[in-house]
Amino acid sequence: MLDFTEKVVLITGSSRGIGRWIARLFAAQGACVVVHYLSNREAAEETLALLEGEGHLLVQGDIADPAAVTAIVDNVVARAGRIDILVNNAAIYEDHPLAQVDFEAWQASWRSTFDTNVIGAANMSYCAARYMIAQGGGRIVNVSSRGAFRGEPTAPAYGASKAALNAMSQSLAKYLAPYNISVAVVAPGFVETDMARDALSGESGREIRGQSPFNRVAKPEEVAYAVLFLASEGAEFMTGAIIDINGASYLRT
Repeated sequence: MLDFTEKVVLITGSSRGIGRWIARLFAAQGACVVVHYLSNREAAEETLALLEGEGHLLVQGDIADPAAVTAIVDNVVARAGRIDILVNNAAIYEDHPLAQVDFEAWQASWRSTFDTNVIGAANMSYCAARYMIAQGGGRIVNVSSRGAFRGEPTAPAYGASKAALNAMSQSLAKYLAPYNISVAVVAPGFVETDMARDALSGESGREIRGQSPFNRVAKPEEVAYAVLFLASEGAEFMTGAIIDINGASYLRT
């Protein structure tokens, strides 16, 4: 069984969905969990109430804002004393099909998506890794997407942002290894969350589920299990790895 006793874990976007399950599993294994949220404090408090153990924390901020990122990380270290594990889970998805949006909306979707999914994650990694270096090591796990490989026809900025996140993760994996910091990635396909409810309803849901030979999509806890494994002691030599969690719905070479 994985043991994260006395480890401090900061999970961005953990008020619901995949992030909530990551928080729950880390707490169940003894970690001090920091639940980060952007604006939905009620959902974040619901997550906090679900966590086993005591001493867990809430922190708010927009990771697309560099000043907020600095404040989030400094806040966690001031209150918890350290950051052992960072999970970059927060992300946004916006449809912007090229033939159906004007040029202004097209640009806005690319900017907002990259500001959160890439630059936000990069800034979180920078600020957390500086503390990890000083304390002698740590773990960073980034949540990417099948869309980085398969493409996202109606949300190309999302697919591109996740491909960029993968490349950033592998670059940081090489740079940070001498500091005893591993960086790895999970890349889910569709996951049974509130965010995916509309897409998974009706005929579109049947088609999506049929993409996997299991005839279903991932459960959020299945993604969370992979995150915990990559963050665990003994998994550091998997630094740079990108783990697909899509039920063989998309196989890459």
